[in-house]
Amino acid sequence: MLFHPMDILVFIAFGISIWAQFRVKGNFAKYSDVIASSHLTGAEVARRILDQNGLYDVPVEPVHGQLTDHYDPIHRVVRLSEPVYYGNSIAAVSVAAHECGHAIQHKERYGALVLRHKMFPVVNLTSGIAPILLIAGFLLQSLNLLGLGIIFFSAAVAFQLITLPVEFNASSRAKAILVSDGFIRNEEEHGVNKVLNAAALTYVAAALISLFELLKFVMIFFQSQEE
Repeated sequence: MLFHPMDILVFIAFGISIWAQFRVKGNFAKYSDVIASSHLTGAEVARRILDQNGLYDVPVEPVHGQLTDHYDPIHRVVRLSEPVYYGNSIAAVSVAAHECGHAIQHKERYGALVLRHKMFPVVNLTSGIAPILLIAGFLLQSLNLLGLGIIFFSAAVAFQLITLPVEFNASSRAKAILVSDGFIRNEEEHGVNKVLNAAALTYVAAALISLFELLKFVMIFFQSQEE
């Protein structure tokens, strides 16, 4: 079947993903021009947040690119893109605080993050094999291969769904810390929300795309059994 009704939902989710990417870049660019009242750089904010939470041994490092910010749980390093590391804008401090939120989650063994870390090796394997099994299942008209592909793909979808609370929680922590510790003023919260909420939307869109794809494969599988 070349077209399936679920494809409509996949296309909608894909459209949301594209829109979310534009929002992330647009909001980041907009609030990169708005200097935070504290005048601290992203690196300085990150260092202070980590130290205040007892994470003195977690370094903050600059990394090339834009929106390449991340927390490395294996090496326990907060890596900030150069515009965030050196910038003192609302966008810079927002992203820096968000990545520190992940470091704090790691320290506190936040449930969803722990589960995500445990799933990663399995998902890293199954996400590469799943497409091969699904394609082989369709080409060979093998329900066994298709079913196995669906199981493997399910692991990748579960991983993306578990990522959502991890990201939302990190953003929630970031917003609270930025205000309570005086890195921003109350009137600057709007900008922080715009930057972090747009970023969170990209994860939601990616999860929706994968979920709808999975539902499509499941429906095809059961329809094929009836034929």
